[in-house]
Amino acid sequence: MSQHEIKPHYDSRRDFDGKARLLLIAAIAAVIGALSTVTADLLLHAIRFFTNLFFFQTLSTAATSPADNTLGAWVIVVPVIGGLVIGLIARYGSEQIRGHGIPEAIEAILFKKSTMSPKVAVLKPVASGIAIGSGGPFGAEGPIIMTGGAIGSLIAQHFHLSGAERKALLVAGAVAGMTAVFGTPIAALLLAVELLLFELRPRSLAPVAVACAVAGFLRPLLIDSGPLFPMQTAVMAPLALGSCVIAGLLCGAMAWLLSTALYRVEDAFHKLPVHWMWWPAMGGLAVGIGGYFQPRALGVGYDVIGDLLSNHLAASALAALLLVKAIIWLIALGSGTSGGVLAPLLMLGAGLGALLGPYLPGGDPAIWPLVFMAATLGGMMRAPVMAVVFAFELTQDANALVPVLAAATVAYGFTVLTMHRSILTEKIARRGHHIFREYSIDPLERHSVAEVMTTTPVSIDAEALVADVLASHFGLRQPHRAYPVTRDGALVGMLDRAAIDAHPQAYKVGELYGVNPPLLALGGETCRTLATRLAVHQLERLPVVDGERRLVGIISRSDLVKPALALHDEEQERQTMRRFWPGKVT
Repeated sequence: MSQHEIKPHYDSRRDFDGKARLLLIAAIAAVIGALSTVTADLLLHAIRFFTNLFFFQTLSTAATSPADNTLGAWVIVVPVIGGLVIGLIARYGSEQIRGHGIPEAIEAILFKKSTMSPKVAVLKPVASGIAIGSGGPFGAEGPIIMTGGAIGSLIAQHFHLSGAERKALLVAGAVAGMTAVFGTPIAALLLAVELLLFELRPRSLAPVAVACAVAGFLRPLLIDSGPLFPMQTAVMAPLALGSCVIAGLLCGAMAWLLSTALYRVEDAFHKLPVHWMWWPAMGGLAVGIGGYFQPRALGVGYDVIGDLLSNHLAASALAALLLVKAIIWLIALGSGTSGGVLAPLLMLGAGLGALLGPYLPGGDPAIWPLVFMAATLGGMMRAPVMAVVFAFELTQDANALVPVLAAATVAYGFTVLTMHRSILTEKIARRGHHIFREYSIDPLERHSVAEVMTTTPVSIDAEALVADVLASHFGLRQPHRAYPVTRDGALVGMLDRAAIDAHPQAYKVGELYGVNPPLLALGGETCRTLATRLAVHQLERLPVVDGERRLVGIISRSDLVKPALALHDEEQERQTMRRFWPGKVT
């Protein structure tokens, strides 16, 4: 093998970037998982406490429903009071408590280096407890996702971890909280993969999985055990596939309608001539009026979701309940109060399925609330895999897996084709940040330096005089900006015009270098690693050497375009199948 040839050491490259530090991050994630579970339990207790305080004037954390209140018309005032408190907390505490939590977590991950403030960790669960406890038609999952994320971020900041490690721990805390609320550790892990991590690497996946597992084990000790809505349906007939497609289309359309309506409401609030601090109280007025006519539309509504999945509600009462729930949820969330979106989406999706289920052929009507619920979630959040597993973990109904998969996929496809952004990313886009959520392997990760480098570089001998090199390589028609310098084939360094002009012409080129080894590249490294090295050191090119530091090539920034070109060919070129006939090839 000559000095200008290289046999890449592919056995030195790994499937994953495995580092022992992963063990430390996973251990911290286990602690965060436990803390997020405790925090989730505290939030649920806070919601029950404020529910009893606002609607029954008692100091208790017993589980009660706002629908059982005896306040009469005074029930209209309760959400207004809650909204006033939320506005004050947001204005004089932290404005980050506004909203449903997941967009704020995504924004912190992508644009704030996964840093959150201690104020958020304290004020978000308090504000959410007040908002939901005073009748707000929200779920607890969004606030706990943000609160758990804040816990993970704060711990990572305390230990002075890197941005990537902070992200892993922020997401670990977020999805551990979701696991604690719903008892769905696998779905929570998939939520991280599909919505929060923006990568699929051991350095992030392992800590998040550890946190979910810890939360899953601790949940029965603090909150509850078993599925939240246990049910069992019959196996569906093949004819039901068409019904699943219809369900997916309807749920996708509902996701589009709800998302569009929400931001129309938000825009309307922004046009009001009053400070945003008062908006939650104004949204609370709408909640109170809706709750007066439909008391079961108030609060989280897990009991209503259970009744919908069990088909315990009459169609006439159900239609009115769903209409009021949708309206007050949109107005309240658009006002900028604090609360989650998952529980309302589950209720609205399940309600639509309960209404239409008797008219869909091919399956037990009891299955359609679950199918519509999961499809609505998958379409609205653009996370179909999470939605399928979430539905299974909530109910443990294995027979529903295939129809849920079909409907959720159709709803997902519908929203991808009809909506520029989801309900989660629209708010971030309105703040000036666009998020591209398609994941794929970076083409720079797929190719090694040896595959794209120039294998016949023009080099300069270290014994050559500066004057000779200046005339031969750096004249008016110099072909390259810099050249590798070698001594007996071994790399000495790189030489450019600025370096050669700074020294007397009587010097030998090799005398321009000290004892420090030059920056270089290895043929087996990925193009991504090389691109990072060029960026960090603000270089245009690097020499490539073998294991004995003999020059085998040179790679420049322009060479890094080649993997992108290969990906373009993969994506755009369409080839027809060749047909072979006996004795003839076409």
